[in-house]
Amino acid sequence: MKKLICIVVAMVLLIFPGCSTDKAQETSYTKYSAQFYGTFDTIVQIIGYSQTQEEFTQYAGQIKSRMEELSQLYDIYYEYSGENNLKTINDNAGIQPVPVREEILDLIEFCQDWYGKTDGKVNIALGPVLSIWHKYMERYSADPTGAKLPEIESLMEKLPLCNMEDVIVDREAGTVYLAKEGMSLDVGAVAKGYATQLACQEAYDAGFTSFIVSAGGNVVAADPPLDGVRSGWGIGIQDPFTAEELGGGNSIDVAYVNNTCVVTSGDYQRYYMVGEQRVHHIIDPDTLMPAAYYRGVTVIVPDSGIADLASTTLYTLPYDDSRAMAKQMGWEAMWIFADGTVECTDGMIPLMRDRGGADGLLK
Repeated sequence: MKKLICIVVAMVLLIFPGCSTDKAQETSYTKYSAQFYGTFDTIVQIIGYSQTQEEFTQYAGQIKSRMEELSQLYDIYYEYSGENNLKTINDNAGIQPVPVREEILDLIEFCQDWYGKTDGKVNIALGPVLSIWHKYMERYSADPTGAKLPEIESLMEKLPLCNMEDVIVDREAGTVYLAKEGMSLDVGAVAKGYATQLACQEAYDAGFTSFIVSAGGNVVAADPPLDGVRSGWGIGIQDPFTAEELGGGNSIDVAYVNNTCVVTSGDYQRYYMVGEQRVHHIIDPDTLMPAAYYRGVTVIVPDSGIADLASTTLYTLPYDDSRAMAKQMGWEAMWIFADGTVECTDGMIPLMRDRGGADGLLK
């Protein structure tokens, strides 16, 4: 069975239909769409080709059900009756191990593995620090009066509670234990992409093979659209300088891809202003402050969970280090700087409509 590889565009996604029509030409496939809200606090959109409306509805329902289930398991804010989730683990920090489902064990071990590979740039144990930032973000996004940054001393005080070695997974017992009271997990850099990967892979394995799913900008694209015209999907990469305009602004380019993964992290959706300073949500674990190297970073990698953390990792590194990390990991990437300069890895350019002359994969 072929493994589905994914497309994720964090923050903003623009889907370009190119020359397709609603009715697949010279085939029995028709394009259908659906959307729902609530999982991971975002809108999930599904576009796909099926032979019947009933068939599409079945697959869309499968994706919806799985995404809702995973959203509850990975929730750090709310409890759900009869289910231990990440909030349950956080509430029992320093008290006792918590029995959890395999999906949670898998996610945490995935993050522990990538913590090492990224030199600590993706640290799900940083919850105590990120909790402070979340409070400031909510307060001053709603009312910017007197907006300010957290005191660095208050952030530094939390660091002893942010050690990944104190996140203890016991596979045999099926438990997770946070060894110190006051610890908390925050999986915001990876959970949505990781969950989207699981849900879409399962739908693909069940027979839904021509589709694209956008989960708040985390997009999974499967096999080519069955429209009789195109052999791939076009994914718009958001221009951070126009992102706040009515309608979402413009795309800075379009990546024409199929069965691969595109992710963008940027400073233009979740932020507040302190004077002229844009204070966004992507926190550098080394400085405990918002990373300030770029307006946006886009990566192309073969898994949506990795895609989520890859874009965050590259965003929090200075350019030379970021480019070296991309090369080491085999990630294709585009960096957009504050002065409008754009840099790309060599393998990224041929996939781009404007910079590389990609033809949209038209047949």
